[in-house]
Amino acid sequence: MDDNIEQEIKEMIVERLFLKIKPEEIENDKGLIETYGIDSFNIMEIVVGVEELYGVTFKPKEFKLSFFKDVASIAEFVRSRRK
Repeated sequence: MDDNIEQEIKEMIVERLFLKIKPEEIENDKGLIETYGIDSFNIMEIVVGVEELYGVTFKPKEFKLSFFKDVASIAEFVRSRRK
């Protein structure tokens, strides 16, 4: 399951944000804000999706926007929390 985290995250992003692209079209290292027009409201939707999908929680002091700059950074965060 660990190997599919990036794909799961892409599917969740497309589904939750109603993006008009396929999950496969999202590149792991492309900035979500710059490349796909995701705004701060959308980032919060992604946070909720990650919490629901992986059972991780964000404490206010721990939250950093840099965790959500791209799919790779989200996946890295999830992996660090699951150890």
